[in-house]
Amino acid sequence: MKPFIRIASGQGFWGDLLTAPIVQVRRGPIDYLVMDYLAEVTMSILQKQKLRNPQWGYARDFVETIGEILPDIVAKKIRVVTNAGGVNPHAAAQALLEVARKRGIEQLRIGVVTGDDILPRIDDLIAAGYPLRHMETGIPLASIRDQLLSANVYLGARAVVEALERGADIVVTGRVTDTGLTLAPMVYEFGWAWDDWNKLASGVVAGHINECGAQSTGGNFLGNWQQLPNLAEIGFPIIEAYPDGTFIVTKHEGTGGAVTRETVAEQLLYEIGDPQMYITPDCIADFTTIQLHDKGNDSVAVFGIEGRPATDTYKVSASYADGYVAFGALTYSAPNALERARAADEILRRRLELLGLQYDEIRTEFIGYNACHGPLARIHGEPPEVMLRIGVRSHDYVAVERFGKEVAPLILTGPPGVTGFSGGRPKPSEVVAYFPTLIPKDVVSVEVNIVSL
Repeated sequence: MKPFIRIASGQGFWGDLLTAPIVQVRRGPIDYLVMDYLAEVTMSILQKQKLRNPQWGYARDFVETIGEILPDIVAKKIRVVTNAGGVNPHAAAQALLEVARKRGIEQLRIGVVTGDDILPRIDDLIAAGYPLRHMETGIPLASIRDQLLSANVYLGARAVVEALERGADIVVTGRVTDTGLTLAPMVYEFGWAWDDWNKLASGVVAGHINECGAQSTGGNFLGNWQQLPNLAEIGFPIIEAYPDGTFIVTKHEGTGGAVTRETVAEQLLYEIGDPQMYITPDCIADFTTIQLHDKGNDSVAVFGIEGRPATDTYKVSASYADGYVAFGALTYSAPNALERARAADEILRRRLELLGLQYDEIRTEFIGYNACHGPLARIHGEPPEVMLRIGVRSHDYVAVERFGKEVAPLILTGPPGVTGFSGGRPKPSEVVAYFPTLIPKDVVSVEVNIVSL
């Protein structure tokens, strides 16, 4: 058993800093590189891509980035774990193998984890009596079956551990939880039991800190962010994990940003819901038990974490088509910029009414005045310019399309002072709605396959 391992975060979301994994691999020693690409809406986007081209459906940015550093990864024996496989992990693995061949890599083993995509099984599951009800509204999934775009189970770390045990140099998965990507190397390296809840919870907390990339090293930081050094070259977090479940959050020396008690604590509060019940497929972590000690020099020790048994269900992230939206924007200048923008909003709404168009929702924001804080906005004095941003939503495509044709005419038929027409004529785009539900773990079949050069 190694005395400790270093697990580096290389991506916090699909579209994150492309140089981050390169820096993590080349600027200092690491044992694992974990890269998180998936959010709820991402799965539906990838599903649409796969429908257009059966060879797509994964985060192609990942393959391009890894291609650049693959020789370094092989030479340094760094293992990579990522959920960049999206809805097509096998295609992602084949693309990686092709890149490896072009790079002259002679040996590479890729573990492919599948089974999270239950969209092909939905009809059978519904017919078998599984209610698959919305976790908040109680509406059954069957009610939106015809609009369903994707349905993916949040798998945990077990299958990733199996892939590592079978010798995978790179593990590519579908919808494995963000935390599971970091937890898996810890379970594998230290031989933790699947019912050692405190240690598993520690791995989950480590994964939660790693999952959003530089958000734990000073990015998007609400504290004294003005004092953080060199955000242009911000370092991504590294978890230095120990067999007893304790770990240290750090980053490569010389990179920008900072690792402090405050930056780590702020990330710990991100998207956790009930802090005593952070539920994952692997265990339940109690975030109120977390202890932090700032050791200085971009090093924060994390310990004391307690966990509880895992639930007998998986969460399912489903998405479905739910009508159309379009957004238009006009910018008004002073004097009386807000008054002009409000008048334009009233005129446009009245014109849509006179046309007999019906919408599920019309929403207006006055950017520069209330777009961020809504009714709580308070401006002392007159804003020098205001952007009117108005959007409509409807299941009637024609109504949404006609809205787009009514925005530009306001330039010459409405209040004075339009200084810019943003983005051209608004066009309808499909609304992708989120449908969270639960499914018993024993009806989900997870597979691990190894492909290699």
